[in-house]
Amino acid sequence: MGIGRFAFTPILPMMTAGAGLTAEAGATLATANYVGYLAGALAATLSPRLANSPAVLRSSLVAVVVTLLAMPLSDNPIHWAVARLVAGFASALVFVTAVNLMTDRLRHHSPHLAGWGFGGVGVGIAASGFLVLLLPEGVGWRGAWWTVAVLAAVLAGGAWSRHRHPGHVAVAADRSPSPRPTTGRWFAALLVCYTLEGVGYIVAGTFLVAAIEQSSPGWLGKSAWIVVGLAAAPSAALWAWLSKRLSHPDLLTAALALQAAGIALPAVAPGPVAALVGAILFGVTFIGVSTIALAAGAHLRVPRAVALLTAGYSVGQIVGPLLVAPLMHRGFHTVLLVGAGVVACAAATSVILRFGYPEPEFG
Repeated sequence: MGIGRFAFTPILPMMTAGAGLTAEAGATLATANYVGYLAGALAATLSPRLANSPAVLRSSLVAVVVTLLAMPLSDNPIHWAVARLVAGFASALVFVTAVNLMTDRLRHHSPHLAGWGFGGVGVGIAASGFLVLLLPEGVGWRGAWWTVAVLAAVLAGGAWSRHRHPGHVAVAADRSPSPRPTTGRWFAALLVCYTLEGVGYIVAGTFLVAAIEQSSPGWLGKSAWIVVGLAAAPSAALWAWLSKRLSHPDLLTAALALQAAGIALPAVAPGPVAALVGAILFGVTFIGVSTIALAAGAHLRVPRAVALLTAGYSVGQIVGPLLVAPLMHRGFHTVLLVGAGVVACAAATSVILRFGYPEPEFG
């Protein structure tokens, strides 16, 4: 999933240079992927059979690989948009079915073990970014897509039989008991906060490499993206561990503030140190924010809280590239600052949760 969704980020500058992809078209391709992801998430939410089917998991793994292979077959933006749309849909199904399997197998284990499972997204980001960085200069954007497709195929083969039929597992949705009438205002703030995070995070997730390469050598942008993946890999386990000691509101505010700073840093202080520190801050928080927000939603016991939060987050990911598309002519640094500003608004919204948040804050 990390490759299927995020390999586009380090390859985007190569497509801009070698295929004539404009910044506006890049934003459109990103949006197509997020629309597909939203559709896949909704399909899995509405159909428990779909979300728990080994056949769906396998076919979705195949679809991710095929869409990666399809990208270099044409230089038509419509072809690319369709491929990214299908990749998003398949990635969502891979994520939901994998979460169900992981939840089933780790039901009686420490929560931080599941955090390591979520860290697979970070490993995919780092591995694909590392391969793109190692490519010889003459390979070009087509060779980059072929390379990450081969990597995805190898990983899909490794995951092919690493599961059992989870027929008794409910869909990865909200298992919360009856609602608490007094939690509505906190959940509304959480939903707004998480939707804003979807907007801001995806702007950085799509354009971070291009923004760094705008004022630095190409190797630095690709290296920074590898750092994002390496920082993301252990982050969910780290935040799960911290949740035993601090409240969800405190953790959410801290994570969002750090993320806003990390997104803004490469834009306001060009250079290798700022780029790498920003990459670390972004990588260590974007999966962590999801972990904390979904746990807080489950604690508030609003019906279908996890589904509602996921929908808001997905909508935010669609809005993000569209929001910054008119600003592309000003450069990628401006785009990053907008993303950082939106995440800062999410952090400000999360402060509301700290006032009267129902006890206990965490399980």
